Amino acid sequence: MFELQSLWDVILLLIIVVAAAPFFGSYLGKVYMDRPIFGDGLLTPIESAIYRLLGTSPRRSMRATEYFLAILLVNGALLTFLFLWFYFQNLLPMDATGAPGMRWDLAFHSAASFTTNTDFTHFTNETQMSLGSLVLAWPVALFGSAATGLSVAAASIRGFIRKDGTIGNFYVDLTRTITRILLPLSLLFAVIMVLMGVPETYTNYVIAHPITGGQQEIILGPVASFQAISLLGTNGGGFYSANAAMPLANPSAVSNLFDIFIMMLIPFSTPFAFGQIIRRRNEAWPYMGTILIVFCVALGIFIAYQAATNPALAGLTALGPQTNGYPVGQETRFSLPEASLFQVTSVYSNVGANNMMIGALSPVAQLVLLFGMFTQSTPGGEGTGFGMLVLFAILGIFVGGLMVGRTPEYLGKKIDTRHVRWSSLAILSHPAAIMIPFVIAVAGGFVSTATGSIPSSAHVFTSVLYEFTSESANNGSALSDGYFNDATVFFNVAGALVMLVGRFVPILAMLMVSGLFAEQDVLPPGPGTLRTASTTFTLYLVLFLIIVSVLLFLPVIALGPLAQIIGGP
Repeated sequence: MFELQSLWDVILLLIIVVAAAPFFGSYLGKVYMDRPIFGDGLLTPIESAIYRLLGTSPRRSMRATEYFLAILLVNGALLTFLFLWFYFQNLLPMDATGAPGMRWDLAFHSAASFTTNTDFTHFTNETQMSLGSLVLAWPVALFGSAATGLSVAAASIRGFIRKDGTIGNFYVDLTRTITRILLPLSLLFAVIMVLMGVPETYTNYVIAHPITGGQQEIILGPVASFQAISLLGTNGGGFYSANAAMPLANPSAVSNLFDIFIMMLIPFSTPFAFGQIIRRRNEAWPYMGTILIVFCVALGIFIAYQAATNPALAGLTALGPQTNGYPVGQETRFSLPEASLFQVTSVYSNVGANNMMIGALSPVAQLVLLFGMFTQSTPGGEGTGFGMLVLFAILGIFVGGLMVGRTPEYLGKKIDTRHVRWSSLAILSHPAAIMIPFVIAVAGGFVSTATGSIPSSAHVFTSVLYEFTSESANNGSALSDGYFNDATVFFNVAGALVMLVGRFVPILAMLMVSGLFAEQDVLPPGPGTLRTASTTFTLYLVLFLIIVSVLLFLPVIALGPLAQIIGGP
């Protein structure tokens, strides 16, 4: 149970985010349209120097294939850098705690995870990461992967207003994303976090003396700056393994709400950047409406089932009303609505940070989180989440056009079979990237449990499913709670490949769809044109997204989460 008044701060925060999103989205749109904004006098010369160093120019625009190759080049270099650093971290600077170099498979998984904006970890930060890895290597990916996602969103949107087949310059988009958005905001948010009590120091650790005797080594570092870009960039990998449940990283209910605001800011603002760039601001609301409807319904279901009586504890009369729900693994410093909003925001925004133990949640709550990763678009990760939502809209408009016998078009651009093929590839690659390694893991005996190699319960089944779903969605949250060992060569290599496929195949599809649109002239609206800036289209898009996502994953939902809900082990 929980008191209803504890919902007020959650409702207030949602109102603040929705009110701020149009203004910040307008700013994002101006950044990617290279329009005059605050800070031009200081930042433009710096950016021009970076362009000269990279051998490019804002006046040079790329086609979709060239844009994608530039993404692969930059991210491939980042992947290689991270792999080598983690593999040799014991030989590199700032390793006062004596963290060993990672095995090749763990280094590969970690490098792929951080490069793809996933930040799914198979290690313990405090014992297996040097301070150098946390300060010098990992943060490069925190900025680079987030900037890549936002650049893809900008390029995808430009296809609706271009006629020459080009969609922008990746190196320019990457640079402006870091200098105009990620770097200034992360600095601001880091300062605010320090004021809230989050540490910011280059001291590696301190020795504490508990009242029970002995001594304890407490790892320190630039926690505030790390957490700021981690949450802002929807990376999610916390400075500490306990993530936002660690009091040093999230010291109070106020900091918890502030963390939620940081996670929401960019994903909830991107639809308004879309409206700003295409110069049709009303077109942002169907996407914002879709996000809000799915998100708020998911949050309501999550809270309701976390507050409901746990059947396993119903007969224990000694327990009070505050402990007859699902209290295990929940951060007791926050109310249930506050903790739930953090967790749902984190997963639905593909951040992956935790302030709850997901394995201890009710089966319905676990299913709610899984559904957020199935859609990847409500609101989804930095930039790419909105790109997926646009692809859902394109498919929905195409299907709707077929049903009423009209030529499907969107924003004056015709949708043909090429758009549908690329959109379908992006959406279908997600279940494929999950199911193929999942079947191999189960059928091949790679899932090591206490009772054998084959999952022995619906919960273990769900744990393995959640792991691959999180990796394919580039989410980073984990349900595994000791029921199976994922720190193996198989899960490291398979997980790394899943994350790379889950990241770059949809990006390719988004760019190719944008490139196809960029080759077309804008047609004036006619009597058969679908009016997309409407409540009807919003509701249609919500239903289309839900139905497609459920149909794609219904079999595994039935075998895992639903089996637990109806009373499976």
